[in-house]
Amino acid sequence: MLSGFLMDLGAEVRVDAAGNLRGLYAANPAGGPRLLIGSHIDTVPSAGAFDGVLGVVLGLALLEALEGRRFRFGIEVVGFSEEEGVRFGVPFLGSRALVGSLDAETLQKTDRDGRTVEEAIRDFGLDPRKLSVAVIGSDVIGFLEFHIEQGPLLESLNQPLGVVECIAGQTRLDVAFRGQANHAGTTPMPLRRDALAGAAEWFSAVEREGFGTDGLVATVGRVKVRPGASNIIPGQVEASLDVRHARDDVRRKAVDSLIGAARRIAAGRALQFQCSPILDHPAVTCDSGMTDLLERAMTSAGYQGPRMTSGAGHDAMVLASTVPTSMLFLRSPGGVSHHPDESVWPSDVAAAIETGLRFLAELEEEV
Repeated sequence: MLSGFLMDLGAEVRVDAAGNLRGLYAANPAGGPRLLIGSHIDTVPSAGAFDGVLGVVLGLALLEALEGRRFRFGIEVVGFSEEEGVRFGVPFLGSRALVGSLDAETLQKTDRDGRTVEEAIRDFGLDPRKLSVAVIGSDVIGFLEFHIEQGPLLESLNQPLGVVECIAGQTRLDVAFRGQANHAGTTPMPLRRDALAGAAEWFSAVEREGFGTDGLVATVGRVKVRPGASNIIPGQVEASLDVRHARDDVRRKAVDSLIGAARRIAAGRALQFQCSPILDHPAVTCDSGMTDLLERAMTSAGYQGPRMTSGAGHDAMVLASTVPTSMLFLRSPGGVSHHPDESVWPSDVAAAIETGLRFLAELEEEV
């Protein structure tokens, strides 16, 4: 459907080797530089309808609103694949392909069925040997991402839009507590090596760390208990840890503290503890020039939204390593996201489109 809309608007459409949908609305004259506009088209379990895909649809809406007008730069609308990292446990696969960091190690990551990223690409009818063709070149002058805020700040300020100036760094770990499975009725409490009891003690420590450090968020979002029967003492618990902060030193200090706490808890309960890094992404500051331009566009459109830090990860984090990047948030009613009740106000969408059109016009003056 998105491909059809792009073609109807005069864009040249392709799907690259990482599964990213890409539609190029060419420059006038042809052969000019490109501005990327987009977001992701994958989602999470039990999600809403706006996280990610709204940013792609807004790119389409901007092309439609141009009514055939073209700039000295082309506009490439991108619908990124695999931003959330749900299937393979590693996020930003699509955007990493654009900056050339989708490496051989990542291609061998597996899903719950043992299928690798490389195999999934082939299953989709694409050729991982052509990933180099997905990499953006020096003709790309910037990236603009529209996204719902996924939080309550804009609603609390009664503002439809906000300009993102920083995206918090993220650390993700897989952790495991291992004890001894045994009969729940015959094993006395003092003789137990209960992996779940130890993990639960650590889960509380994760929450305390988050409450005790300003601006820090720390989350255990996935837990798997083995053997998982009501009459067996749990012998193994596997879990995830997600820690985020706008300052990398604060985030890494918190992660070190939590790993230390896990080791102490495990030692005190005669358990084994292991952890494996999944992601360690530094905080990203958006490009100052592009951010200033986006703020001017928002103001000239009649809106006074704040500058903000994003606590959620975005494809913009990855693109920022290669091209000047900017990001515009739209208000999330109720501050709800990653939930079926996720929504957006139509008037806020209209505000974002108007801001985007003014952004394009101002960028035309600078190219």
